[in-house]
Amino acid sequence: MNCAQFVELVTEFLDGSLGEPTELRCLVHLARCEGCETYLDQFRQTVAAAGTLPGPGLPVAARDQLLGAFRSLPRD
Repeated sequence: MNCAQFVELVTEFLDGSLGEPTELRCLVHLARCEGCETYLDQFRQTVAAAGTLPGPGLPVAARDQLLGAFRSLPRD
């Protein structure tokens, strides 16, 4: 697995909805890639912060902007 593949799967990884082989590939990649480990931590923090926003949740435009920012981070 490379960084781009991990980024595409991060939401499912956090949700625990990946199949066992794919989850294992993610875990192996995280053990070897400090950048994706940092990305995962930042993603978790963003999800936690977004969960504390008042109202019905994060507006779609803001969500899309955040996802775009995460996707533009440097990768291996």
